[in-house]
Formats: sequence, structure tokens, C-alpha cells
Amino acid sequence: MPADARQMRAIRLLGWTLGSLIGAVALLIAGFFLAAWAGSSIPRNAGWSETETGIPIMVESNGVHTGIVMPIATPVKDWRETFPSTTEPIKSGMRPTHVSVGWGDREVYRTVATWSDLKPGTALRIATRGGPAVMRVARYYRPAGGPNHRWIILREAEYARLVAAVEAGLPPIADPKNRVSLTSFDPRARIYDSTGHYTPFYSCNQWVADALAEAGIEIGLWSPLAGGVMKWIPQGAAQP
Repeated sequence: MPADARQMRAIRLLGWTLGSLIGAVALLIAGFFLAAWAGSSIPRNAGWSETETGIPIMVESNGVHTGIVMPIATPVKDWRETFPSTTEPIKSGMRPTHVSVGWGDREVYRTVATWSDLKPGTALRIATRGGPAVMRVARYYRPAGGPNHRWIILREAEYARLVAAVEAGLPPIADPKNRVSLTSFDPRARIYDSTGHYTPFYSCNQWVADALAEAGIEIGLWSPLAGGVMKWIPQGAAQP
């Protein structure tokens, strides 16, 4: 076979291989999104409805991550006893009225404020093997509701179960006042060690969904994406 023919054959083979690889990756990505949509549409706690009076919590989203916003202190739980950073005033000098808790990859919650901060190596690690998990704990003062910040009202027993679900993600410690926290790109937030391992299949949003499900709230079965969580949370009042 002439050299030119062999070269053309090698080029065609390389092109076919690359095309097949790209097609396979695209198929996997499409399959993931389809499975995420389907999984998040299967309800847990079907038929649940919120109460008119009780303990208001908020489910928030930035389009990528979701979190659970809870009163800093209620007869059920005082989060200042669990997260030492919540005793500190916010930037305005006001004492926080609420605490936002999320769960996710350590590096992302510490360093990735925007998509431009996400390094290719970090993205590849998250998409393949994941990484150690942390809790992101932020302090809020009288947060207002909105399309991405949705209030729901829980019964006291439901809130107690939600608290237990959040606390289950923390390593045991003799005195919570000695719980060590790390800085975050967000000055309102601190990062605490957590149990578990972040993966694309068990993400920050799945952790939020599982915590809400433990409380008894109607939520999707598998919700690795933020939209899969938020579609179950109705838009209510700006402030309960």
C-alpha cells in the first residue's frame, strides 16, 4: 500500500475514533440529564402539604447548588451550639437571624465563586471520582423570599427531623464549640468538615433533597441537579 494511502487511512481511523469517543461522551451526558429529570420526578412523601403555622424554612438555589435556610434559634434547635461561626455578626454588624446549610465538594465550596474559577482539573475530578465533602454554613439576616429563595412552613416534628438529618452529616465531636471551620470565597460562610463523599451521583442537591425527605417533605427520589429540587418547592410569600 502506498505511503499516502496508509496516511489517509490512519487519518480516517483517527477521525472515526475521535468521533466515536465524542459521541459516547455526549450520549453519557445526555443520559445523565435524562436520568436526573426522571429521577427527580419520582416523588417521595407524596401528598405532603405544608402547615399554615409552624417553623418557616427556606430552600435556596443559585442555579447550581441548593441549600436549606433555617432560623438561627428555635425551641427545637439553636444552631449557634453546633456551628461556632454563627455567633458572629454579619458584615452590616447585625446578628444573624438565619443559617444557610449546604453540603458539597471541599475545593468547590472553598474556592469556586463563579464558573470562571472552576479549573479544568477540578471539573474532571468532580465529574469522575468526586471528592471529600464539607458543609457550607452561611449567616443571613432576615432573608427575603423570591424565585430562587422559597419559604415553606414545617410542623415542629418535621423540623426536628430536618435538624437531625443535617446533624447526621457532621462528624461526632465532644464539644461543638471546638468545631473547626475554614474560610470560603463567600465572607458570609464558613466551611465545616462533613461525613460522606461528593460524587456526580450524590451531589449537593441530592443531600438537600434527602434532608428534606427525612423531614417528610415531598421531594424527588434522585435530584443531582438544582432544578430537580426546586421544582418541588412552591413559590410562596416573600417573608412568612
